[in-house]
Amino acid sequence: MLAKKSGGQPITMLTCYDYPTAVIQDEAGIDVIFVGDSVGTNVLGYASPRDVTLEDMVHHVRAVRRGVVRAYLLADLPFGTYESPESAWDSAQRLRAAGADGVKLEGGAERSAVVSVLSERGVEVCGHIGFTPQTAGPRARVQGRTTESALELVRSARALQAAGAFMVVLELIPAEIARVITEDLQVPTIGIGAGPFCSGQVQIFHDMVGITPFSLRHAHRFAHLRPTMLEAVAAYRDAVTARAFPGAQHSAHTDSEELERLRTLLAAQDSQS
Repeated sequence: MLAKKSGGQPITMLTCYDYPTAVIQDEAGIDVIFVGDSVGTNVLGYASPRDVTLEDMVHHVRAVRRGVVRAYLLADLPFGTYESPESAWDSAQRLRAAGADGVKLEGGAERSAVVSVLSERGVEVCGHIGFTPQTAGPRARVQGRTTESALELVRSARALQAAGAFMVVLELIPAEIARVITEDLQVPTIGIGAGPFCSGQVQIFHDMVGITPFSLRHAHRFAHLRPTMLEAVAAYRDAVTARAFPGAQHSAHTDSEELERLRTLLAAQDSQS
């Protein structure tokens, strides 16, 4: 990732929660495939990413790992699993054993000690500042609009880098502030709702392909799969209801002589019972 930033090449990153999607993203050349705790609200039906457990993350990391050949596989440390350096170490070890190349955690300078210990022990850590869904509540708000809050973001980014973070996600930050942070750091920044000046971009896969029923300002729909999926499911329902599916072409068939023999045997058995 550092080489891409140094060479001025944007880094591509997408969330991913399952094997077939991982295969597609890897084949398409995505740089970082990210098993985020957004799996909770996008796949598992949870009300909040705070509900995601470490066991949930391990399960989905394993599934995604099976589909990744070349991309870097990053995984979220879920809420409440990295409150101390030792708990963070235990959680990171679980995710790495499941196949993650590195882990991501939310928070700024207050997470420096955790990042430092993980980095010293060989765990690659990605930071995450700005809007932090695990702790900021359900309503997304842009962070860093004032000089004071922007300065705090810069300080947090510097602290994470100094502690050993190899990358920092910037979420819902004014584009100009994200540019200041990106130019200030040596490590790459990954933006989501943070404008075009970051070292790379990340999007929620379900938002990007138009599966979610709502749209977000910072998310561009590169496809509109939800209407297509609804249409396909409704067409399937109608075909089954009308007995138009399955047809002969969808079915296996047996030899007529074998069928007649089966009927003869069944009739003989029935007559003896």
